[in-house]
Amino acid sequence: MSPVKQQFLKDGYLVLDRFKTPVECESLMQRGAELAAGFDYSGHPSVFQTSEQTRTSDDYFLNSGGNISFFFEKDAFDAQGNLKNDLFHSLNKIGHAMHDLDPVFNQFSRSPQLQALADALNLDDYLLIQSMLILKHARIGGVVDIHQDSSFLYTEPESCIGFWFALEDATIDNGCLWAMPGGHRTSLRSWFKRKEGGGTESIIFDDRPYTTEGMIPLEVKQGTCIVLHGLLPHYSMPNTSGRSRQAYAIHTISRHSCYPSENWLRRNLDDLRGFAS
Repeated sequence: MSPVKQQFLKDGYLVLDRFKTPVECESLMQRGAELAAGFDYSGHPSVFQTSEQTRTSDDYFLNSGGNISFFFEKDAFDAQGNLKNDLFHSLNKIGHAMHDLDPVFNQFSRSPQLQALADALNLDDYLLIQSMLILKHARIGGVVDIHQDSSFLYTEPESCIGFWFALEDATIDNGCLWAMPGGHRTSLRSWFKRKEGGGTESIIFDDRPYTTEGMIPLEVKQGTCIVLHGLLPHYSMPNTSGRSRQAYAIHTISRHSCYPSENWLRRNLDDLRGFAS
């Protein structure tokens, strides 16, 4: 077993400094801004909140698995339905098939160094199923509640692994990730899924409340890759600083696990690819 995989199995996450270059990070942020500039949001204020996603889910969100879609911060609009800020600084994130549909995001997501990392983690059978550009604007970016990624990308058996890239320095002040070393040695708490008849619901497997006890901040520099086990509880606080904290996340699953059709994110697994460019 490689030392990288040993460390990942021990802690439930990896922190890999200087994994991506500043040029690669800047190019991804620039492309994200270009995509946002071409978004016509008229009549569509789709909001993303981890704490209220069941309530705020809509067709746009549920159809975003195979698209490049745009999601607003919860307080982006005033009472008259007008944006309080410019479009780009009103967005929470862009997702969820950027790695497949945009050449810049595809190149970032399927690089030789990522393929080598996947090999070191023995992920030769893994597929890229979801990607997100997370914007976390200065003084605007909201909280991301404690969650497990496998709740949103449920497989049988559990297989979800995330790759989170700091496109800018991430600190406590601007909303870095928090996680507990070894916190993945637990069970899945819930399953966020489509509800029969429309919308979504959360199926609760374990109703014990999450605790922040033992959680540590993962303060990292631009270009760092953080690998996250699907069962690892993690979260981020609001960005209270004057600096943005953009990040890019890829989520993967094993091609040999069952991916139920009830999952909120729908993709044809036969169309998905791994890390090879």
